[in-house]
Formats: sequence, C-alpha cells, structure tokens
Amino acid sequence: MSYLKGLLTSCLVLASVMSWAKAVPISIDKTKVKLPEETDTGLHYDRYLREVIDFLEKDQHFREKLHNTDMEDIKQGKLAKELDFVSHHVRTKLDELKRQEVSRLRTLIKAKQDIEGGNDIAVDHQALLKQFEYLNHMNPHTFEVEDLDRLIKSATNDLENYDKERHEEFKRYEMMKEHERREHLKTLDEEGRRKEEEHYEEMKKKHADHPKVNHPGSKDQLKEVWEEADGLDPEDFDPKTFFNLHDTNGDGFFDEQELEALFTKELEKIYDPTNEEDDMVEMEEERLRMREHVMNEVDTNKDRLVSLDEFLVATKKKEFLEPDSWETLEQNQEYTEEEMREFEEQLARQEEDLHQKAADLQQQREDLERQQEQLNAQKMELQQDAPPNQQDLGQEHQNVPQENQPLPPGHNSPPHDSPQMPLDHNNVP
Repeated sequence: MSYLKGLLTSCLVLASVMSWAKAVPISIDKTKVKLPEETDTGLHYDRYLREVIDFLEKDQHFREKLHNTDMEDIKQGKLAKELDFVSHHVRTKLDELKRQEVSRLRTLIKAKQDIEGGNDIAVDHQALLKQFEYLNHMNPHTFEVEDLDRLIKSATNDLENYDKERHEEFKRYEMMKEHERREHLKTLDEEGRRKEEEHYEEMKKKHADHPKVNHPGSKDQLKEVWEEADGLDPEDFDPKTFFNLHDTNGDGFFDEQELEALFTKELEKIYDPTNEEDDMVEMEEERLRMREHVMNEVDTNKDRLVSLDEFLVATKKKEFLEPDSWETLEQNQEYTEEEMREFEEQLARQEEDLHQKAADLQQQREDLERQQEQLNAQKMELQQDAPPNQQDLGQEHQNVPQENQPLPPGHNSPPHDSPQMPLDHNNVP
C-alpha cells in the first residue's frame, strides 16, 4: 500500500462525512460495510485523481517505488520523478486523462464566466486559475512529472485542511443550536422559560449518564471489540490476530474507515438515536475525534494509514496498557461565550443584510410598477390626441368590400370593375 493509496482512501473517508445527515447508524456493524466504488471524495478533481492513481499502480516499476518511498519524500516530489520510467502504455493513458481533464475544466470555467458576465459580476480570474492548481495547464497535452507532483500536493493540502474545516463547521453547528434555543426562550413567558430550562438541564444530565468510555485504541477498548463484536475470549486477545480480523480489505493496513469501525461499541455507550438527549451529529464528531487521536498516536510516518508494524509497536507502549481517561464531547465545550457572542452578532448582520436586500427589491418592484403606470397613461393620452381621420382609418378600411364579396343592395359596381360584355348584332331588334 502506498501513500497515494492512503491519500485516496482518506479522500473516501472525507466524502463519507461531508453530510451529517448521511451518517452510518450505530446499529450497523461498519466492519461489514464496504465503501461503494463510486463514492465521491468531494474534491472537484475526484475522478481525475482516482484514474491517475489506478493507472500508476498498474505499472510494476512505479508500484515498487511506491512501496519503498516514505511519505516525506513523496511530498517533496521525489516519487514524481519516477514517472519518467513508467511504461509507454501508462504514459499514453495519463496523457489522455490530462487532455480530458483540461477540456472538462475549460468547459466549466467558460460556463462560469458566461454566467457571471451575464449577471454583470466581475470575473475573478485568479480564483478561476486556482481551479488548475493540481495540474500544469500551460501544457494541456502531456502528463509530466510536474503534473503528478501538483496532484499529490493539492490532494494532500485539501485533506489536511479538511479536518480543520470540519471542526469549524461542527463548532458553528453547536453555536447555531444554542442560538436557536436562546431565541426560543425569548418567545416564552417566565413560567415557560423555567420549564424549558429545567428540561434542558435534565436532557444534559441524561446524556452524560452513560457507561465508562474506554480510551480509543487502548487495550481495554480493543479487547471489548474482540469480546463483544468478534465473540472471542478476552483472555485470548492477540494484537496481530485482532489486526488481521479488522483489516477488512486485507491490504495489510488500517485505513481511516477501518479505524472508525472499531469505535462503534464505544459510541453506542453514549448515543442512542431513539433518545431525545442524544444528537447523532455529535456522535459522528465523537467518532472522528477518536479516529484522529489514534492516527496521531499510531501513524508514525503520517501516511494516513496504520500498518501492522505500527500497530504492534503501539500495543507495547504504556499508553496502550495504562491509558488516561477519555473525555467525551459533553466534557469539552466547543466554543467560548465570546465566540458565541461574535457568532450571534454575525447572524444579526446577515439578517439585517437580508432585510435590506428584500427592501431594495421591493422598492425596485414598486418603481417598475410606477413606471409602467406612467407609460400606460402616456399611451392613453397619445390615443386621445390623435386626429379623427387617423382614429377612423382602421374602421374605414374595414368597410371596404373585399374582392369577390357581394355588394349590399342598391350599390353598383364601379365601371372599371365591371367586365365589358361583347355586343351581339344579330340579336339587335
């Protein structure tokens, strides 16, 4: 397994948590869940990334280099230089993939420019060029060393930023939830607020009343999985056997998804989707916190994968045998009161801006209606001031008989309209 493979696996895990509402229910054993082949990473160059990695790993020389190159060397671009030694067939295919990707991006950017230009929006050309950061757009025809280097660095950077952005998104979620609760209290009378506050405190207490949560990645936590999920005798616990049991794809590594599956039993102690006091969004945040913690402790080469060797080394450490207690989300406030105040001020400004835009739109509508009324009035005045012969012209035109139509009684046809009949001299008396 290579760093690139770990990178793509990480992308797949990233996609699985992009939407809070699509979390896997805790009643499902995730060790039995296979990630679909078509899962989107959330990166706008997802398909390109997948196809490049797939074709590179088909080349024997490149695949061997992947196994023998550490993560830092890959990040520094040393692995990308090996592209010069891959087979002609793979290079040809990579060239084709790049041409297709450049064409796709140009189409998307052209469409965006047309939309923004049509709406009189200034086009940010620098922002558009950033769309090309993961490849060398100055050479749209061939896939070169620089293209692979850019692709690795872009995907790595996007993943590293994702965890930070996800934490910020969760913090905003928690602050919005608290904001809505406070706003609801403002709508109640004194007795209603008292009852609501009592109910809120009761729910917090019920949620915190759960069995002890084992430290993620500790011996106690893994032995519990061994006993309850695997149905094995805890006295026979063996780290190597455990690893092989839960390396569900058999590639010799724990990826982020396989690690998260190990925490299901711990999460079931805290969260129940049928309980009012348990928030499933918070459950997914807790799952990701556990995964991050274990990765930081065990993944020594930082390739976003845990190898068997890394796992076995970790099981010999004191932290594995005698870990500290694990502090769950309810024991860690996600935001300060100052952050909450700033958040609510921002919401107030946004609401004010929306009201102002709505007022501006209403004013524009009224102005247009007034202008239309003025135009209608001017039209009526012009019609009333027109000379009578112009007003009656249409009516007179309607009264002219059409060709081949019978004339009204008493009307004679004009001489030039009447056909001249030949005179028959034989019949003259």
